[in-house]
Amino acid sequence: MNDAFNVTADELRQFIERIEQFEAEKKDIGDQIKEIYAEIKGRGFDTKAIRKIVSLRKKDAQERQEEDAILEVYMSALGMQ
Repeated sequence: MNDAFNVTADELRQFIERIEQFEAEKKDIGDQIKEIYAEIKGRGFDTKAIRKIVSLRKKDAQERQEEDAILEVYMSALGMQ
């Protein structure tokens, strides 16, 4: 039974190490993205608008239309239009 536990512990350790490696890579990528936004800001672009465009480009046209329709209804209900 001890051998089975060791195999399981080794497998678990490998999973954890893989997760830790990806977490480190994710942090590095996040840092690189922050640098790009700092460069964008330094060049005089509006970073809020750029972030919104990046977000919108992740969605398909129908999903964007649905969100826009809901936003329009909510804004109308609040007297914002």
